[in-house]
Order: sequence, then C-alpha cells, then structure tokens
Amino acid sequence: MITTLTALALVASVPPPLDQICPIELMVLGTSQDGGSPQLSNRHDPAWSNAALRRYATSLAIINRETGERVLFEATPDLREQLYRLDNFEPREDRPGLEGIFLTHAHMGHYTGLMFLGHESIGADGVPVYAMERMGDYLRSNGPWDQLVRYGNIELRGLVDGQPVYIAGATVTPFLVPHRQEYSEVVGFRIDGGEKSAIFIPDIDSWEEWDEMGTRIEDMIASVDYAFLDATFFANGEIPGRDMSGFPHPFITHSMERFADLPDEEKAKIRFIHLNHTNPVRYPDSPEREQVLDAGFGVALFHEVYCLSR
Repeated sequence: MITTLTALALVASVPPPLDQICPIELMVLGTSQDGGSPQLSNRHDPAWSNAALRRYATSLAIINRETGERVLFEATPDLREQLYRLDNFEPREDRPGLEGIFLTHAHMGHYTGLMFLGHESIGADGVPVYAMERMGDYLRSNGPWDQLVRYGNIELRGLVDGQPVYIAGATVTPFLVPHRQEYSEVVGFRIDGGEKSAIFIPDIDSWEEWDEMGTRIEDMIASVDYAFLDATFFANGEIPGRDMSGFPHPFITHSMERFADLPDEEKAKIRFIHLNHTNPVRYPDSPEREQVLDAGFGVALFHEVYCLSR
C-alpha cells in the first residue's frame, strides 16, 4: 500500500481517516542529496522560484499510528521542516517527539540536523540517537556535537552490524556498506514492520564493491518489499566539465543496467533516492525520470507513505 499524500514539497500532510490507519507506516521526509534542492549559490535552479521543485535532504520516518511513536532516519539540515511535516501527520505535544534517530554516517546531510536539538534551539532532553561505534565516538569527541552529549540533549545508543533494534513496534537492523569513511562507518538499514519490510541505502560507493564484501544488492532486494537505493547521480556528464567516472556512488544508469534482468516484481520494489541537485530525475517531467519509470523502477516521493503492518 503506497499513498502519495502530496505532490508539493511544502504542503503539510493530512493523515488518513482513523478507520483507514495502517498500524506501522514508513514515511518519506526527504529525497535529495545532502545539500538539498536548490543548492547553495546555484541561483539558476528553477526551484528557487518554484516551490514545488524544492527537495529536502534524504530522510525516512517510522510512524506507529496506534501508539504515536515516531522514529527518524537521519538528522538532516532540513530537520526543522521535516519534523513540522511529521507533526502535521502524527502530532505529538512533547518536543521533538521521537523515540529515536538512526544515523547512517558522518556526512553533512545525515547528522548535522542534530544541532537543532541543542540548547541554542529546542534544548531537547535525552533524545536517543542510534549510531555505530565510530559515529558515536565522533559525536562524543568533536564540538559542537559533544556538547549535545554533555548537556544531555541526546543519548547515544550503540549499533552493531547485523544486530537488530526493536523500536516503535518495528525492527531496525544496521548493515555495513562501502562508502567514504572519513569520520565514521557507513551503514544502511533494514526496517521490518511486521508484514512488510524495507532497506534504506542512501549512500554506497558501488554495488560491485559490496559484492566483494560478500553481499549482493539483488539478494537484499529479494528479501524485502521496498528498497530505497542510492541514486545520487543519473549518469556521467551531468556535472559539466568533470569526469564523474570515479565518483563514489552508483549512477542510476548503471543500476538500471545491473538490474535489467530482474523480474518485474523485483524492479518495482526499488525507489531511487538521495538525488543530487544536478540529477535530472529530480524533475517530475524529465525524460530521464520517464526512462527510469518506463524501465519498471520507482523514484521516492516526498510525503509518500508505505504500510509496513496491517
């Protein structure tokens, strides 16, 4: 069950009637690469004048509609706006009203929203932040993040590769992926809600490097109902004047080639996410997006909601 709640990036969600509630839902709160769209100093981007084209940095949320529990994946620079949308969908009186925040790694678009939990902003009290060992050490040992820990704004909780965490009626399991590790490990997450499941891999160097680590992305896709996969760039050449062949992300064109022989039902599970501001797939009417959809794949949409448990 997939419900697109809005076609505009800046319109608040309206939850379904009570008799149509899905107990555990997965909501898309952002689909862009770390810098969002439009990006800083890119004054020609049409999203400056057309709010419908604006996109927040990539984030998902688990919502338990029966208990009101909410869990966030990534603390992006767009955290304020994303929590506003979440509050309109599943309101909470406490701030920020989160049972936990799960972080994939220490790149800008994935953790810097933690700053809004500090005393300069809402002065949160003990928000559980789930992170791998190096990621947790980075937050404890580097300012200004260590202040969040010392002031008790966040409570760091360790993650271990392959070990599940039970939270908000769902199960979240981290798994290591190959990607630039300047400050921390990099993980994806498997999210199980009872009946349905998803994987979330916003950043990875390449599917082939993961093969060498003993994990095939095709096997991961086969094991779940939805697969949110790194689609930062569409193809080499989309950044003028640069050879992008060594960029540490799988191009969408490469992913489509690799997945071309998958059965239609496997292709339909894929939701490309984490789109760079240069990626033409971010535009709803682009030929590149049409190419992706015609090939049987999907593109993650802001405010889209997936039912994980009936």
